[in-house]
Amino acid sequence: MTRTRRTLLKDIGLAGIGLSFTGALGACARHKSVNTLNLYTWDTYIGKHTLADFEKASASHVNISLFANNDELFAKLRDGNPGYDVIVPSNDFVERLHQSGALTELDHAKIPNLANIDPRFLNPPFDPGRKVSVPYTWIVTGIGYRKSKVDGVPDSWKWMLDSDRYKGRIGLLAEASELFEIGAKYLGLPANTADPATIARIQAMLLKQKPNIATFHDDNGQDLLLAGDIDLVIEYNGDIAQVMREDKDLGFVVPREGGILASDGLCIPKGAPNPALAHEFINFVLDAHNSAHIFETIRYPTPNKAALALMPAEYRDNPVIFPAETALAKCEYSRYQGQMIQSAYEQAMTRVRAG
Repeated sequence: MTRTRRTLLKDIGLAGIGLSFTGALGACARHKSVNTLNLYTWDTYIGKHTLADFEKASASHVNISLFANNDELFAKLRDGNPGYDVIVPSNDFVERLHQSGALTELDHAKIPNLANIDPRFLNPPFDPGRKVSVPYTWIVTGIGYRKSKVDGVPDSWKWMLDSDRYKGRIGLLAEASELFEIGAKYLGLPANTADPATIARIQAMLLKQKPNIATFHDDNGQDLLLAGDIDLVIEYNGDIAQVMREDKDLGFVVPREGGILASDGLCIPKGAPNPALAHEFINFVLDAHNSAHIFETIRYPTPNKAALALMPAEYRDNPVIFPAETALAKCEYSRYQGQMIQSAYEQAMTRVRAG
């Protein structure tokens, strides 16, 4: 059976946790109390029984709703918090949300398990001192591919952005900023470009490539690859690691030009209905055993050194989850460069999608 996003959610045990794709917050009316947590996160991004365990430990109820990309998350919070307690933005959107005044400063005294985090992740440039976010995962964007359908290892962005070799079998990310950052990497330029001429050059390249592209996907590229709908896809290493357990014909590579690094964080948005329970949830997730359980499921690299020590060698030594240092050295973190540049990315992406 072809795996879908909904069947996977059932597989990881979220069917009874107040789940809704379009209106989990509508359930709040049925669960209005100091013991309700409203979580807004990515699909396939929690342990099989993490939420049930937290509900039991905290005598609470969890409503979970899902977003497809950071643009969707930001749009939901642009005009104020509609009722979320914990959100999980990527590092550049942590910057963007913080600059817009949308995030609450965290009380580290209520998050003692922050001590479990590898010190390398505790003072990042996008959130010095971890004032508004705690690290949940770190991520590498590269190419997922079906080994039997491609010639060798597709270790260049060329095959995704600038070639008709795999016409009609290519899936690109729909998120504007990251796709344009990848385009800059392919051209040998810094990922975080603010140069209008570079943005226009990448736009022209994508418009030329568009007839060869099967889809611009919203964080379900691994499912399209697994189902055989496409043969190459720009995706996150953890997502490809998940489906590689089901299909040994799948692979992942960080292109030789370098990929994009990210770190998704746990944040409390301004106006959260239950900030005390939000802090309790964040601390629960950072517990070594709880975190190890999550990463057994989601297959992303963990920044939690206490959890990593509990993980089997099959996880710790997996080159998809933890790419080689030589590959990582060529990767760059996304940075938020201000609304003018973000708008330029989004407008260029709109022209590509419409062209």
